Amino acid sequence: MKKIIKKYVFFLVVVAINLFTMFFYPQVEKDTLIFTGKNFINFLFMLTPIFICIGLLDVWVDRETMIKIMGEKSGLQGIFVAFLLGVATAVPLYALLPVAGMMLKKGSKIANVLIFICSCASIRIPLLLFEVSSMGWKFTIIRFVVNIFVVIIIAFIIEKVLTEKNKKSIYDKAKNM
Repeated sequence: MKKIIKKYVFFLVVVAINLFTMFFYPQVEKDTLIFTGKNFINFLFMLTPIFICIGLLDVWVDRETMIKIMGEKSGLQGIFVAFLLGVATAVPLYALLPVAGMMLKKGSKIANVLIFICSCASIRIPLLLFEVSSMGWKFTIIRFVVNIFVVIIIAFIIEKVLTEKNKKSIYDKAKNM
């Protein structure tokens, strides 16, 4: 019983706070539930197409093709493809992890998956467009160029730091998705 409570402590605290709010501040609780419901629906509408795309990626792209494009021996092509996929992606960051897991499951190199995730987080096109309008072209171009190198360096440093046991564990967890 303690193990279950420990595992769900955050959820239980949120439920307790909601129950407290419901009894002492019913209007606030009503607004909170409406807000939570809207966010949950947005979350579902965002994740549903992503999971459909992940399923299609799993079925349509065979492992050998993914290994050829983004695997251990993909070289500059793998880096370029991972970077382009990351820059062109316009989904929330929480949606990237299932995509990254599928890429690992299909045999992508860990550094290429990290390049994909980091480029999605820091240099995607919608972010660049917003940055140009706020900070100007000069700043955006400098940050973009610097980020390209930083993303690639970080990805390769992380891959070099990982032991073979760590890499095997990551690939095994991805296969069990």
